[in-house]
Amino acid sequence: MDLICQGTDESYCLSERIFNASFNESLVHQIVVAYLARKRQGSKAQKSRSEVSGSGKKPWRQKGTGRARSGSLRSPIWRSGGVTFAAKPKKYFLKINKKMYKGAIKSIFSELIRQNRLFLFKNFSIESPKTKILLKKLKLMNFIRALIITDDINKNLLFASRNLYSICVLDVKSINPVSLISYENVLITVSAIKKIEVMFQ
Repeated sequence: MDLICQGTDESYCLSERIFNASFNESLVHQIVVAYLARKRQGSKAQKSRSEVSGSGKKPWRQKGTGRARSGSLRSPIWRSGGVTFAAKPKKYFLKINKKMYKGAIKSIFSELIRQNRLFLFKNFSIESPKTKILLKKLKLMNFIRALIITDDINKNLLFASRNLYSICVLDVKSINPVSLISYENVLITVSAIKKIEVMFQ
């Protein structure tokens, strides 16, 4: 499968195993859910009635006061009492096999090509880390929401894009399924494609 480099007449032959895979919607969904779950902190914590500070003494006698019976100052119905169903730290980790992850990435890349949303560049860079320069370059190519993938971290691109919510710059090692499907277009360099073919072969 050949993909034309933008701005030139050159073409690059893509690996059929990676960039011509069938789209497996259920697998992609499973991988996206697992990826988002791993990003959850799960650090929310509250104190139950056994953990809050306070005396264990019965506030008043059971009968004869005219008030409702009460056995503890730490009861959830009292101010500064414990929480009834207290939240505790939780891990949201979902196990994903390497083969499944690779299959999902291949499926996403292949679908991007079929939808004409993947654009290949021989080189994509800017001369200085200026947001204005990056926006001007993308506007000339009619890209509004785009993910830019390079083989290594490009500091000029990274600094120029970090205050833009519609533009994201990643290196090959940082590729993830959520970023690939979140942006309207994916711009990728030839050197990055070669690394991807090695990583996901």
